[in-house]
Amino acid sequence: MTVRFDGRVAVVTGAGRGIGRAYANLLASRGAQVVVNDVDAEPAATAAQEIVAAGGAAIADSNDVAVASGAGALVRTAVERFGRLDALINNAGNIRWAGMPDVDEANLATHLAVHLGGSFNTTRAAWPHMVDRGYGRVVMTTSSGVFGLPNNTSYATAKGAIIGLARSLATAGADHGIKVNLIAPGAFTRMAGRGDEPPGMSPDLVAPMAAFLAHEDCPVTGEIYAAGFGRFARMFIAQTEGYVASDPTIEDVAEHWKAINDESGYYVPADLTAWSDFFMRHLNAKD
Repeated sequence: MTVRFDGRVAVVTGAGRGIGRAYANLLASRGAQVVVNDVDAEPAATAAQEIVAAGGAAIADSNDVAVASGAGALVRTAVERFGRLDALINNAGNIRWAGMPDVDEANLATHLAVHLGGSFNTTRAAWPHMVDRGYGRVVMTTSSGVFGLPNNTSYATAKGAIIGLARSLATAGADHGIKVNLIAPGAFTRMAGRGDEPPGMSPDLVAPMAAFLAHEDCPVTGEIYAAGFGRFARMFIAQTEGYVASDPTIEDVAEHWKAINDESGYYVPADLTAWSDFFMRHLNAKD
């Protein structure tokens, strides 16, 4: 099977360089009409020009998705130029390393504005178009950074918040043909470091996963996938079977700590309702 995007229109944010540029190039090479968005106008224009020179269809856009007006203008550009919007890949991001106690409110605010605010703003602007057509694919960008480092406090916070955003939107989009998934990319980029690209760390090795999540054949919604270095894997939020007590004490928690943390038989809830049914099912158990 050859995966194509003929007739589809995709918006990729943060696409002037690195991972986003790899996404835009791959989508265009498979037939998509692509809006290459980057707040830095020059690399966005260069990326779009290279796609066109290779025989693809692309335009550049330099609106700032961290503000609602910029995200709205980006979506309008896509619809006015290409007549529709099928896929949105929210890739724009930033990182300013800092940890406690040195990290300040400004550091947190800039991460939330770009990562979380940018993803929220663009998706909110695109949503009515997707609902009207009964179809849409949204790819959010989280990160393995959510597992934590001492000095990535704000970055990890923003990337964790995006998981909650995507999971909520996945439930909202289910009745409208809209699927929302997340990618946790790993590659050597300008954000990741300086110097020559190490072997096996090209952004091109991430792009196939993002493209599949943006394709009509994507079979899932609300899921998280790690991609990079030649490996693709599902990441997920799960819950253990746990321990049940009718009148628990602090001592009960301490004594049953092993059972509470036992990972055998863990459960991966699809949404809040599924989690509630699982977590509280003992309340409805028959004697």
